[in-house]
Amino acid sequence: MENKEVLKVTNEELRKLKVIEAVIEKKLKRRKAAQLLELSVRQVIRLVKRVRREGAKGIAHRLRGRKSNRRHEESLRQKVLLQCRKKYEGFGPTLAQEKLEERDKLYVNRETLRQWMLEEGLWELQRKGQRHRQWRERRACLGEMTQVDGSHHDWLEGRGPELVLIGYIDDATNNVFARFYDYEGTLPAMDSFYRYGKRYGLPHSIYLDRLNAYRGHGKLSLAEELAGQERKKSQFERALEELGVEVIHAQSPQAKGRIERLFKTFQDRLIKEMRLAGVKTKEEANRFLETYLPKYNRRFCVQAQDRANLHRPAPRDRELIGILSIRHEHVLRNDNTIRHDNKFYQILEDWNGHRPKEVTVQERIDGRLYVVEGQRELKYREVIEPPRRHLEIKKQVPKHHKPPVPGPDHPLKRTSFERYLRRQAMKEAQGAREREKLCV
Repeated sequence: MENKEVLKVTNEELRKLKVIEAVIEKKLKRRKAAQLLELSVRQVIRLVKRVRREGAKGIAHRLRGRKSNRRHEESLRQKVLLQCRKKYEGFGPTLAQEKLEERDKLYVNRETLRQWMLEEGLWELQRKGQRHRQWRERRACLGEMTQVDGSHHDWLEGRGPELVLIGYIDDATNNVFARFYDYEGTLPAMDSFYRYGKRYGLPHSIYLDRLNAYRGHGKLSLAEELAGQERKKSQFERALEELGVEVIHAQSPQAKGRIERLFKTFQDRLIKEMRLAGVKTKEEANRFLETYLPKYNRRFCVQAQDRANLHRPAPRDRELIGILSIRHEHVLRNDNTIRHDNKFYQILEDWNGHRPKEVTVQERIDGRLYVVEGQRELKYREVIEPPRRHLEIKKQVPKHHKPPVPGPDHPLKRTSFERYLRRQAMKEAQGAREREKLCV
């Protein structure tokens, strides 16, 4: 039998395939598909023909794995960037391109130079003025964009603990999904997205704010800088990127007005409904939502402009939970132990000569801790007492010596000692005079 090469389709291509299949099924117009994929209508037609002819593998780009025939030599790129650092520091791409051609005889396209300067940190995108806010039209398809946010409120009106409602609302249809949590953080965000994905599928994109749980902050590590990462990513962003879901961060609360208005409605309607139902705990509140939200959606949902549903099927449950987890990379020590959260764990594996340098610790949404190497889950146990040294090293305690007291002839005390001698001499002379008077 001949070995046929298996084509691996990426998550980005799966998202593109979903849109092309909607065009083939005549649920989506080609012009709308071109806007979603940021392609021309002509290219969409080509993709439709290739998918019909070749199946899912037809979505892959023909130049995958090949270098561009129009690429510049690396030596030219280094020369241009060297001149930009030395001679044209602070120059914009347009002016730098003109000076490189005029003074250094280095010819490069302005857009190419701009991309090079952005990659090297020699140029930053600048906004010209403040954009005017205006009403934004709804997205056309179900699952094209889902707005996500959390609402901190006394939802139980003092009958129970204060909770956070993490809500999802589809931008095209107003379809709502929500769940109560104790706080708004990374694990609640992952758990809510897991439940949303299992019920509706993975959306094309999500729209949320810049909370630390949703958007990464801080400095990049050395490994992230070497990987070409532009900014720090949160664990939630990393997970959605692996799932092929586009993450869009709102610049202001007004930009995600649909979810904000939903919370305003819920803080009136939902609170009163739960008051009538006598809800007192988080578990009761989540069970109440399972019956309340379907009724709410049937009443307030609107029909999307297009019939296509851009939700993709979620991966297998085990794979999805593994992606939606907090990951930590740890160095595997020589004694097959790792240290995580100030605890030691012993890895119970026989490597058979393929011992890795690092392993990944996953904190999953079910509260369990997993140690993974690649796609393999490793057996481990917690080390209650960390290993101690057999030989006790006695520390030599230095003896405490009192500082020496300077003598009366010490230079620091010489002046006072001389005054003391003069006073003594004056007392002796006075005593001698008094004795002479007595004798007379």
